[in-house]
Amino acid sequence: MPRTPNETGPASSANAPKKAAKSAKKTADVRAGRVAIVGRPNVGKSTLLNALVGQRLAITTPKPGTTRTVLLGVHDGTDDEGRRTQIAFLDTPGLESPRSVLGRVLVEEAQGALDGVDAIALMVDATDVARAGDLAPADQRVLALLGEANKPVVLVLNKVDRVKDKGKLLPALEKLATTKPGQKTRFTALVPISASRGTGVSGLVSELRGHLGAVVDGVGLLYEDDSLTDRPERFFVAELVREAILGATREEVPYGTAVLVDEWVEEGRMVRVGVTIVVEKDSHKGILIGARGSKLKEIGEAARIAMESFLERKVFLRTFVKVVPGWTKDAEKVRRLVRDGSLP
Repeated sequence: MPRTPNETGPASSANAPKKAAKSAKKTADVRAGRVAIVGRPNVGKSTLLNALVGQRLAITTPKPGTTRTVLLGVHDGTDDEGRRTQIAFLDTPGLESPRSVLGRVLVEEAQGALDGVDAIALMVDATDVARAGDLAPADQRVLALLGEANKPVVLVLNKVDRVKDKGKLLPALEKLATTKPGQKTRFTALVPISASRGTGVSGLVSELRGHLGAVVDGVGLLYEDDSLTDRPERFFVAELVREAILGATREEVPYGTAVLVDEWVEEGRMVRVGVTIVVEKDSHKGILIGARGSKLKEIGEAARIAMESFLERKVFLRTFVKVVPGWTKDAEKVRRLVRDGSLP
């Protein structure tokens, strides 16, 4: 279970995440800062965050739009040279041209994450780059949005393990690394990785640390040792329910749902959790519940198992489905549900 703030104070040491012990070697070269992971949907941003922190914080599904809000995960490690690096990574919703109020709010969430960061990791699909010999048009639109942030941008080429002909990737990398005379350099570095396999992740951290501030006598560190996130347990529980919904439903149904945690009672080694699944149409409610409650039972069982693994405790889960007509078209309701897990 990640170390997170909760309603009764900081997580106890007994619940601290199982992270590798840091070297006791002291070094003057300590860096710390904040980095936003951005890109279009489905390029692997959440998978990268999980690889960077060494634990599954972000839910991941093959469906675009899985990530709805900014999720902070702390990487804190020491490299082979004894240099400590602490980076607060911000996983963001996919950047694309919004087609709805919900989409517009998600873009707002992603762009808002750029404020106050030291650098940006722009993630793209290496298979697209190899095929096109350049950034895909959708990636170029994302890059154009980042130009206004005026931050160093490291291009992260994910899924290099899926590029069958590596010879096609090299000319594209050379093209991306060069600029015409008088042009501003687009990227401070190009880093090929495979987030799902963990390949190249340590090299990415090494590249990003050069853009971070120095830490002297502990001044400049952003988080305490073993901190992984600033989100409470309730946030992750709601996300696990939403992940189960995404896995069990199709078409427009999963995109019109949100999850509220309205009951949380700790009873020894068990947690009693009550959630309300918000949908925007009566027809969606029927699909989500299924014949004699079969679909809702399937979703609840998958979510409960994931919660027990995450919390390392037994979970009693109650689910309820509520219709809030057209909530994805109401900007205020979208912001409250996406950011706070509440309804106005």
